Amino acid sequence: MADVAIRKPALAGRLGGSATVRLTTARTASRVALRAPAESLAALSAALGVSLPAAPKTSGRAGARSALWLGPDEWLVIDEDGADLMAAFSGAGALHSATDVSHRNVGIIVSGPGAEATLSAGCPQDLSLASFPVGAASRTILGKAEMVLFRTEEDTFRVECWRSFSDYVFGLLNEAAEDAGH
Repeated sequence: MADVAIRKPALAGRLGGSATVRLTTARTASRVALRAPAESLAALSAALGVSLPAAPKTSGRAGARSALWLGPDEWLVIDEDGADLMAAFSGAGALHSATDVSHRNVGIIVSGPGAEATLSAGCPQDLSLASFPVGAASRTILGKAEMVLFRTEEDTFRVECWRSFSDYVFGLLNEAAEDAGH
């Protein structure tokens, strides 16, 4: 019997934070980078069961599935139940490009009353509720790493970054969380 290598997920078991912020790794999810013209949105939304947003900094959400607007013809679709998103897109009958990025990205949940301050320590974007309300999503940076930021609740954010940057991003968030806790 051949030995089978089992890949340990990036950031497996990592926890961090402070008295006001909790950092946890998001559970395994399916992710697809989607590109499509405006005339394909209705068919793609129907195939996914979630509305693809058409405005900057917005998202659509249905159950465990979220669609985050990243650009005029670009979205990140995340299914926290691990559903086969590529199968959903294959039957859409609309012009699009879908790339499975499930293994490229890592999700980090930043929650608690100090979550906004923690993220603001390394992100130049205004994350106040007035400017970045619940449901807001955008591609931005944290320190020197690109990330997709999604506000899921008033005091909870989902950070999506490439796995190759995940240790750096988690470490930066952990330091900022300690500062936010003082």
